[in-house]
Amino acid sequence: MQKVRLKLSADVHRKQKVVCICFERNQEVIGLLRANFPAWWSQTKKTWWIARDKFDYKKFKQVFAHVYEISIERDMAEAEEVVRLPKGYLEKLERVRYSESTIRTYCKYFKDFQKAFPERTLETIQMAEINDYIHKLIQVKNISKSQQNQRINAIKFYYEKVLGLDREYYKIDRPKRSRSLPKVISEQEVLRMLHATKNLKHKSIIATIYSAGLRRSELVNLRKQDIWFDKKMIFIRAAKGKKDRTSVLSDSLVVVLKKYLELFKPNYYLFEGKNRAKYYPGTIVKIVTNAGVLANLDKHVTPHMLRHSFATHLLEQGTDLRYIQNILGHVSSKTTEIYTHVSKKSLAKIKSPLDTIIGGKD
Repeated sequence: MQKVRLKLSADVHRKQKVVCICFERNQEVIGLLRANFPAWWSQTKKTWWIARDKFDYKKFKQVFAHVYEISIERDMAEAEEVVRLPKGYLEKLERVRYSESTIRTYCKYFKDFQKAFPERTLETIQMAEINDYIHKLIQVKNISKSQQNQRINAIKFYYEKVLGLDREYYKIDRPKRSRSLPKVISEQEVLRMLHATKNLKHKSIIATIYSAGLRRSELVNLRKQDIWFDKKMIFIRAAKGKKDRTSVLSDSLVVVLKKYLELFKPNYYLFEGKNRAKYYPGTIVKIVTNAGVLANLDKHVTPHMLRHSFATHLLEQGTDLRYIQNILGHVSSKTTEIYTHVSKKSLAKIKSPLDTIIGGKD
């Protein structure tokens, strides 16, 4: 029996992910390919190919398995798992204006869910089966509580938002949210990071995150026009919860940003990457983490740690919690109150009973 070999490739034609179909020249195979699939011939690679997003492996088996042996190379091990999202899922995510990051996460996790039930229609999957699926991920893959919630939300989005079923229909077990305290660094450690960072763009990025208490996504979405030098404010549009807000623009940051703007001359976004595109969020993480290393800090610093530090330092300076809540864009004051647990000023007011005992003795 002749073999038809499948091979994944990331750049065979027009820089798109494709499935290569390799076989000894055979008019019958070519005829079957052309008749049943959107297959193309690559003259440079001397192979037939089908775009990954249009490749139907089940249909491929139906057409060829009874007369040809299908050989799958090692890097094609997931070919059977090429999954298409159900109709309306991606479109609904885009219509309700979820962020690009959330859309990518939901799509990935929902495809994983589909792969777990390959022979089932989604409408027939029961709540108990979904709970078992999540439970298995916890046991086998040891997924975090955060990922567990994201996977549940990705599944619920399909049944509740796309199919329009009642919210109570899938009562999926959720983990209890842990109450971990935010990690912060001191004012002096922030200063050390800024002094250790010689690249002006990187210094500007770190200073802007800390000075205004920004989230990473908020930083990459800042436009030049969002820096209000005359009002000493930064305008943050469509932040978390799709709400606009403003934050403070410090005098020190004004000096840094004006130097940066004069040297780099960004076109649209305040911080731009290659080809003047929006800065990649992952690069922001590397910049901040590397600055912590250069400053010889004994902790792994992240962009969100700078935001936590900004809020904590404001509180220690005596800023009212309500103002901090507005600046950070917190919906609930309870979210902002967590910084009272890490504020050194709050702790300094408390006298240990040991001091009382020892101090009271002659």
